[in-house]
Amino acid sequence: MNKLRPTERREAIYTELRAKRHLTIGYLAEKYGVNERTIRRDIEELTLVYPIETVCGRYGGGVKLSDWYQPTRSTLNPKQVALLKKMAPSMEGEDLVVLNSIISQFAG
Repeated sequence: MNKLRPTERREAIYTELRAKRHLTIGYLAEKYGVNERTIRRDIEELTLVYPIETVCGRYGGGVKLSDWYQPTRSTLNPKQVALLKKMAPSMEGEDLVVLNSIISQFAG
């Protein structure tokens, strides 16, 4: 994975936590190409905003979203997705990247 800025890496960690609910520090460090200390600092920052818990255990422990936390996720309806996909061929560069990120994030 390409080097991400700290804010991008933290957002990616949070997104993955939402999907998987529990991750190890070692896995995150390897995936993002940083050391475990950096991941721990990222987690400290994320706990200021999200209900993330650290878990002791083998292999350096891990992190998880609190069991009670169910983040809401906005989704696009099929007509909205179709319209965005119809617009895609007329876009290029950064605009196309942003449009594709909207589709992948909110299209279900």
